[in-house]
Amino acid sequence: MLIDSFGRTIRYLRVSVTDRCNLFCNYCRLPNETLLPNNRELLDFDELVRLLRIFLQLGIERIRLTGGEPLLRRNLVGLVQEISRLPGLQELALTTNALLLERYAVALRAAGLQRVNISLDSLKPQTFDAITQRHLMRPDLFAERQEQQGLPAVLAGIAAARAAGLHPVKINMVVMRGINDTEIVDMVHYAHQHGLLLRFIETMPVGEAGLDMADHFIPAEEILEQIQRHFARQLLPIAGKQGSGPARYFRLADSSAEIGVISARSRHFCDTCNRMRLTSKGSLVYCLGRSDRMDLKQLLRSGAGDEQIKESILAAVALKPQQHEFEQKEFYRPSNRMSALGG
Repeated sequence: MLIDSFGRTIRYLRVSVTDRCNLFCNYCRLPNETLLPNNRELLDFDELVRLLRIFLQLGIERIRLTGGEPLLRRNLVGLVQEISRLPGLQELALTTNALLLERYAVALRAAGLQRVNISLDSLKPQTFDAITQRHLMRPDLFAERQEQQGLPAVLAGIAAARAAGLHPVKINMVVMRGINDTEIVDMVHYAHQHGLLLRFIETMPVGEAGLDMADHFIPAEEILEQIQRHFARQLLPIAGKQGSGPARYFRLADSSAEIGVISARSRHFCDTCNRMRLTSKGSLVYCLGRSDRMDLKQLLRSGAGDEQIKESILAAVALKPQQHEFEQKEFYRPSNRMSALGG
């Protein structure tokens, strides 16, 4: 069992399979960022599956595949199939921007994927394009797999995920003052109408792109108050629906509509943190808000045995900090990008 120095049991691993992305979201990437690592920099599937088998033996129960955009990694369906067969795994999920999800939803479900989280920050095409900065993308970099449809492709991906039986389909909206905060209520209506579980996320100052968005921060309580004012109904906490992540969930009184909020800054949840992150290049990240990490790829490629790798993972868990330090910029460095950390 993985227990850190503060008594928290680590059961959840977020695994980035690529730091490439087919969007350029303003809170995640800067316009001058290039995220195209040489394939040798990435963990190959054999290395990744070996590491995940070890993590599961140590007590990890839930794995979420992330990126970048994970659907850009070649043969992701095959990787999902391999991971889904590993002993000890209780849940396998995926976070995606859904541009390619309509194409892969059925195959992913058949391979063993259970649920999916989808980033959707606006229902207005112009605002969607402004946030995702699709005009910055070079089509030639992703000519084989790039979708050019924008918001319609995402909405089609959401529908495909539901039809394929991926459940629940969670929608993540990063709320930014002056950019998409007028769409909070519209997103509640959309999610309720389509049977989706909606979560509102506070902007986080991770990497330079995140720091640049500091002026657009809206605390979760303000989001909840706006919803209550509009619907003139109380938001009732849903007991026992914490799940494997940090969201707090609520239900609109006299309604079946449910929403969640992830308040990483205004009401941090570090005391219950149960996760770590593995980057696509094989670094184990102790905390999203810190730059500390351990290079597991070097261990793999130097011929380390499973027991040596287990000892290193246990040592890394012991170094997990008590809480993030989002307001202390000395903990950040330009390479500490949300797109390279798996979010």
